[in-house]
Amino acid sequence: MTKIIECVPNFSEGRDATKIAKIVGEIEKVKDVKLLNVESDADYNRTVVTFAGRPEALKDAAFYAIEMAAEVIDMSRHKGAHPRIGATDVCPFVPVSNVTMEECSQIARTLGKEVGEWLGIPVYLYGEAAILPERHILPDIRKGEYEGGRGSMKVCLKN
Repeated sequence: MTKIIECVPNFSEGRDATKIAKIVGEIEKVKDVKLLNVESDADYNRTVVTFAGRPEALKDAAFYAIEMAAEVIDMSRHKGAHPRIGATDVCPFVPVSNVTMEECSQIARTLGKEVGEWLGIPVYLYGEAAILPERHILPDIRKGEYEGGRGSMKVCLKN
């Protein structure tokens, strides 16, 4: 039975179609991943992307999208109505078929480790993937937003 997970990252860019296309393009190039939706909001200056696939392919697609977002989004110039803490604000994983929440948490932890080690981007794990209880609730992590945690918060991963 095929394992399927959904990933719904939120990127801090909702106005520049070229930047959004570059981020989405990284997801589309991964085999065994299907892009389901891209929804941008200019006022929030945010794009929510939904894609699904097999666990390892999904993790890879999320990694490439996070890498591209870090490359094309300049958070020092970002303005928007929605609270955010980085170029990739959140990256939740949702079990769809033949996958447990714990498996999604493990993917979030593995991706967080890779993003931190390979890209040098600090990561906060929240929700079921949180390692520290005080990081379980996303609004608590977002306090101060990007400006308040500059250099210490970039990506939040959840299952």
